[in-house]
Amino acid sequence: MKTNIKYVALAATALFASCTKQLDISPEGAPSSQNFWKTEQDAIKAEAGMYEKYNEEDYYGRGMFWFINASDDMVTGRNKPEADNIKNFNRSYIGGGYTETQWSMRYAIIKRANDIITNVPRITMDENRKKQIIGDAYFNAGLVYFQLAANYGNDKAGVPIVTPETDATVPVPRANNVNENYDYIISLFLKAAENLPYFSDMNSSDYGKGHKTAAWSYLSKVYLYKKDYTNAVKYADMVINSGKHDLVPAFVDVFKAANNWSKEYIWSVVCTPNGGGTGWGSKLPGVMLTNKAWGIYNGWGYYLPTKELYDSFETGDLRREATILKPGDKFQFFGAERTFTKDGGATSNYQFKKYMEPFSYKDPIPTHVNPNGDNGTTDLNVPLMRYAEVLLIKAEAAINLNGSGAGDTELNKIRKRAGLLPKSGMTLVDLKRERRNELAGEWADRHRDLVRWGDAQATYAKPLHDFDGTIIWPARTFNPQVHDVWAVPQREIDNSIGVIKQNAGW
Repeated sequence: MKTNIKYVALAATALFASCTKQLDISPEGAPSSQNFWKTEQDAIKAEAGMYEKYNEEDYYGRGMFWFINASDDMVTGRNKPEADNIKNFNRSYIGGGYTETQWSMRYAIIKRANDIITNVPRITMDENRKKQIIGDAYFNAGLVYFQLAANYGNDKAGVPIVTPETDATVPVPRANNVNENYDYIISLFLKAAENLPYFSDMNSSDYGKGHKTAAWSYLSKVYLYKKDYTNAVKYADMVINSGKHDLVPAFVDVFKAANNWSKEYIWSVVCTPNGGGTGWGSKLPGVMLTNKAWGIYNGWGYYLPTKELYDSFETGDLRREATILKPGDKFQFFGAERTFTKDGGATSNYQFKKYMEPFSYKDPIPTHVNPNGDNGTTDLNVPLMRYAEVLLIKAEAAINLNGSGAGDTELNKIRKRAGLLPKSGMTLVDLKRERRNELAGEWADRHRDLVRWGDAQATYAKPLHDFDGTIIWPARTFNPQVHDVWAVPQREIDNSIGVIKQNAGW
C-alpha cells in the first residue's frame, strides 16, 4: 500500500500547503515540519488542508458516485465502458480511472487529520478554537473511514486502520473485518462530538466544518450499518432532541441555495460557482445536467433516473416531480421556460431535477453557475446528510428493534411534507420506499442500502426501463458473496508489495 503509506509518511506541512479557497486561507510557501505546528494560524491552515480534496473532480463530483450509479435508481447516461463495467459488477473495471483514486484521496485526509490530532494540542492558542480544530480532525477522519469501510469492507476484511500512532515506515494490513473499522470510526465520531460546537454556535466563516450534530448523525448511521439498532436510535434521538434541526417545510425548497444552511442541513459539500480554477466543491449538478444542456451549457449527462424509480413514488407524492424531469415537463432554465427533452444520445428520457435550481435564473453565470461547463459547480451545496435522513435512520432502527409501527412518528413527518396521508403500522417495506423516494439521486447511497438489506441480488436480476417501458439496462448478476463490496484499487495492491489483499472474488 505504497500510496497509502506515502500519505502516512509525508510531512503534514507539505500536505497542508494547499488549502481550500472556500475557507479563504492562502498557502504561504511550503513550510517544513521544523517550522510548522507553532502558531494558531498553522492549526487553521492545517484544518483547511483537510478540505482540499473536496474540490477534486472525482471526490464528490463523480468518484464514488459511480458506485451509487450501480443501483436501480439510475443508469449511466451515455456510453462509458468503464462506468458500464462498474454498474455490471465486471472486474475489468479494476485499475481504471474513475474510482482508482478514492482510496488514496481519503487516506490523504486521514493523514492530515492524524497530524492535527498529534500536533495541535501542544500549540499555544485559543482553547475553544483548538478544541474545534481537533474535533474537526476527528470528524473528517471518521467520515472518510466510514466511506472506505462501507464500500470496501465486509465480514471477511476491513480497510487499514491508520491511527496517529501508526509507524509510518511499516505497511498497514487490512483490519480483520468491517466491524473493527466501525468500532474505530465510532471512537472518532465520539471524540469529534465531544470537542465540536453546535452548528448554531459557529461563526458563519466556519460553516462547512464539522459540528456536534453532524458527528451524532454519522454515529447513528454507522451504528445502523453495524446493526446496533439501539445505539442508532440513541444518536438519532440526540440530533432530534437537540432542537437544532427540522425539516424545511417544502421538499422542493431543500434544494435551493438559499437553504444551504437551513435547519435541515447536517453535512454537505460547500460549493461555489465563481472561485475560478478547477475545483470549488462538487460538480454533481453539472454532471447530472442533460448532456450539452440544449446547447446552452455543458452538462455532462450522467446518472439518469429509471422508470423503476419514477414508478416507486406513491400517487400524489410531491417529491417525484421535485426529483425527476420527464418528457413534456416544464421547467425554468437560464431564465426561460423550457419543455424537457433528452439529449439525442442519452440512455434515459429522465433527468434528476434536485440540483437544477441554480440553472433556473436569467444570466446565472457566475452568480449561480460556474462559467466553465467542464467544472459544473453551482452555488447549491450538495447534501451528504440531511435531517430527513436522520429521521429515516431512527425509523429503520426502531422498526428493527420493535417491529411494525415503531417508526411511524418519524416516517409520517417525512410523508406529511411529501403531501401524503399519514399511515400506521409501517413496516420495513414502507421504510425502504420512503428512504428511496426521499433520498433519490443523493449521496445517501441507494446501492449500499440494497446491499445491506440483502435486496441487491433480486433487484439487480431485473432489467431497468425508460419512460416508455423499453429496456435501457439489462438484468445483472449480483453475487452477494463477492459484490457486497467493491474491489480494492489495483494500484494499492501493487504498491503494497503483498500487504493489501484484494476482496474475495474480485
